[in-house]
Amino acid sequence: MPKAALYNMQGSQIGEVDLPETCFGVQVNESAIHATVVNYLANQRQGTQSTKTRTEVAGGGKKPFRQKGTGRARQGSTRAPQWYKGGVALGPKPRDYSYSINKKVKRLALISALSAKAAENEVKVIDDIKLDEIKTANIVKLLKEIGVAGKALIVTKDKNENVYLSARNIKGVKASFIGMLNVYDILNHTDFIVSQDAVDRLEEVYA
Repeated sequence: MPKAALYNMQGSQIGEVDLPETCFGVQVNESAIHATVVNYLANQRQGTQSTKTRTEVAGGGKKPFRQKGTGRARQGSTRAPQWYKGGVALGPKPRDYSYSINKKVKRLALISALSAKAAENEVKVIDDIKLDEIKTANIVKLLKEIGVAGKALIVTKDKNENVYLSARNIKGVKASFIGMLNVYDILNHTDFIVSQDAVDRLEEVYA
């Protein structure tokens, strides 16, 4: 059974905790992780890029020169794509890049990502992640005491406004909760810091 170091909010190690096998001890499925990450990034795209076609560019109402007798190719508007300041042919328009994937694939990818973190000893459990006030220094001190120097994802059982607001100003650190947990965030951060009650919730949801 995978294990992780257990710390208190002061950053002192107070023991070890067994991580649920169903969430942190499964065989890593790389194809499911890849499909889920690509899906997540596609769903984040705004798709607001836009270019003007010849019908949308201002001007061009007058025929630039007569149809015959000039020796030039016939032209009907100076806003056709071949003209300077003309419209764009087949350019991008606002569109929706999002798509859905199978829920079972998402679940498999998430527990695979968690298992990969556990296998690399990058999971740290805090007995109770709780702050009485919004103070960035408290989170900085905690991360320093438990030996986190890189990017860290802090996960609580439910949304904790004090933890979220205290962590959001620290470069490379993100606070989340079980309901918003996703594969991309897990893989994009070096350390996975989770409260003990959040581990229990993970087992309830993904077991």
